[in-house]
Amino acid sequence: MEYNKLISVTGFSGLFELVTSKTDGAVVRSLEDNTTKFVSSRVHQFSHLESIEVYTTDDNVNLADIFKAMDASAEALPSEKDNKAVKSYFEKVFPSMDFERVYSSDMKKMVRWFGVIKQQNIEIVLPEMDEEEEGNEG
Repeated sequence: MEYNKLISVTGFSGLFELVTSKTDGAVVRSLEDNTTKFVSSRVHQFSHLESIEVYTTDDNVNLADIFKAMDASAEALPSEKDNKAVKSYFEKVFPSMDFERVYSSDMKKMVRWFGVIKQQNIEIVLPEMDEEEEGNEG
């Protein structure tokens, strides 16, 4: 399974692998229980993990950057049920995160998603920027 196929679906908890897309929705597979189902785009929105950005005190960063920092950290993952522990964890692992704009529910989701990604042994690969985008930076 590849990182670029992972999506979040509004109204459903957890992460999904995008199996195939259709004009009126998508067929997705749950990473937690491996069930496959059709999800209508009329009712739900889909977010590719590689397109999600997180607020920091500088420029926004890709969610994959947060996951990479979590992976490189020696800190143990906190319980996603403990708001203070989750915030304290991210203050150590990614101190430049903008804690006024990133809600605790979002941080909990990152902890839960990271746990699933690690459990499934999915390599966290940053999306490739094409040369034109790279030339416009800096």
